[in-house]
Amino acid sequence: MPTGTWGGSRFGYGGTALAYNPANNSLFMVGHDWDQMVAEASIPDPVLASNVSELPTSTVLQPFTDVTEGMMSSVGNGNIKVGGLLPFNNKLFGAVYVYYDADGSQKLSHFSSSFALSQIGDAQGMYQVGDGMNVKAGYVSGYMTQIPQEWQSSLGGPAITGNCCIPIVSRTSSGPAALIFNPEDLGKVSPAPTIPLVYYPYEHPLGPWGESISPSNPYFNGTTQIKGVVFPKGTRSLLFLGGSGLGEWCYGTGGITGECYDPIYGSKGNHAYPYANQVFAYDVLELLQVKNGTKKPWEVKPYQTWQFILPFQTEGDLVVKGAAYDPNTQRMFISHKNADNPLVIHVFKVTIPPDLEQDTIPPTPPQNLNLTIIPNG
Repeated sequence: MPTGTWGGSRFGYGGTALAYNPANNSLFMVGHDWDQMVAEASIPDPVLASNVSELPTSTVLQPFTDVTEGMMSSVGNGNIKVGGLLPFNNKLFGAVYVYYDADGSQKLSHFSSSFALSQIGDAQGMYQVGDGMNVKAGYVSGYMTQIPQEWQSSLGGPAITGNCCIPIVSRTSSGPAALIFNPEDLGKVSPAPTIPLVYYPYEHPLGPWGESISPSNPYFNGTTQIKGVVFPKGTRSLLFLGGSGLGEWCYGTGGITGECYDPIYGSKGNHAYPYANQVFAYDVLELLQVKNGTKKPWEVKPYQTWQFILPFQTEGDLVVKGAAYDPNTQRMFISHKNADNPLVIHVFKVTIPPDLEQDTIPPTPPQNLNLTIIPNG
């Protein structure tokens, strides 16, 4: 992504809430973490390169602006972050969360706007999604994705919203969360209804918050992050992208000399160096059992997780900042944390074996899904 300031922010320390815009073959994303502003950028033809300087540079189509027109501050006190963006029916929908919602009081989370980011008066919100009790704002105020057409009828809606692993574990999901909702319900039904597919309340975490990842605890601890969700068409896999610390879990100050050895993160908090980018894959047929009431949302587990390393990343770091998906070309986009250096967007191709038929038999890992970087030309 280009360097420098574009409107009210820059791409450095940004790349969250990544979303694909089919109207422009472009990407929406949030810029610098301090600003929480949204921009739109082009998608140049990707190349394989050994150095970031050899990559093509995106063109800024719309500079950074507060797409909520100041409304995000109404959801609570303190630091407010844009958790997710979703282009849907020629509108841009979004979700925000209070970063440190100590008393779990946030109720409102979602908004809508036109695709014209700087247009004044088109933002609408904030809206409550979910009942606020079983489904708290900390479960729904993050990443979003559309559901493939072939699954919308059986799942009961056109889109997924979720959030995970944000501060104050009692108000968020302790593991990937996905709830069906219809963005068009915002402003028409209050609160906008949801259909749970998976989430993990404080009483039923995917794994112990204060333990290391191990064969007996393979999925989750206090370092786990979920930054995006993708539902590739032609599959029955719901993919959450993020990662976890794989080393010994420790709570305290990181760094080389802190009580928790962690050369990546020096702040006080959860540590488990080294870290790894991961995909958490769920079988949609099992999620349907939750939707149909035969399983609880916390009773389903990933059928598989995969670790992956992105080009140019620091060894032992977790660099996934966001994920987006283009169903027309089967491209998946992953934004790569790169501090104040140029933000990098990786492009992958979702490939499905030509002889694969959609069936009702539970998958055997790694389940008919290959991701390969798209070469230029």
